Amino acid sequence: MKIYAINGSPRKNKNTATLLDRALEGAKSAFPNGNVETERINLYDLNYTGCKGCFACKVKGGKSYGKCAVKDDLFQVLEKLSSADGIIIGSPIYYRTITGQLHSFLERWLFPYMTYKIGYPTIAPKRMKTVCIYSMNVLQDEMLAGGYRDNLAMFEMFIESYFQKPKILEVYNTVQFDDYSRYVCETFNEKDKMNYKEQHFQNDCKKAFEVGKQMMLQE
Repeated sequence: MKIYAINGSPRKNKNTATLLDRALEGAKSAFPNGNVETERINLYDLNYTGCKGCFACKVKGGKSYGKCAVKDDLFQVLEKLSSADGIIIGSPIYYRTITGQLHSFLERWLFPYMTYKIGYPTIAPKRMKTVCIYSMNVLQDEMLAGGYRDNLAMFEMFIESYFQKPKILEVYNTVQFDDYSRYVCETFNEKDKMNYKEQHFQNDCKKAFEVGKQMMLQE
């Protein structure tokens, strides 16, 4: 059993990464007597681009049919994911959607599985289980009013079409800075942010654990 978390954040020990680690723990807990491997992959540690449009993944009888042919840092990661049993994807919200680094990863991960046959059927090797976790510095009402959900729903639609319908966890009003006084930031109040974190973030981590567990228990 192999379960991977994809960290679309440039930070390796902050909100998104912490939530991903809790979700991996939850996923592993679904198999207390099983042999379960988990790993968090930090995309910002890797040197890669988005899809190059070479179409090697579409060549009839080609050695790279159905998989990305580009030999960069993402190549071995994509090989790992092809045999995964569960994948947890995490991203902070930048400009009301996932990070550019994660979007580039998705191009490389998903496009090889898409065919140009009628109806665009996929050739993904497994209908693996998925979770999407988002952290954002706005409240839920602001997120909904700002159209964030429409952007994220499009991303989730593609995940579902290739694999399974992802379970979703949204975490709101996260703390951006360790010391707000160092930055020009009139929009947010440090005291309010810290109070909100104290009241909510531990519960958010519990939710991440549970969503990881439920991902692996779903049929």
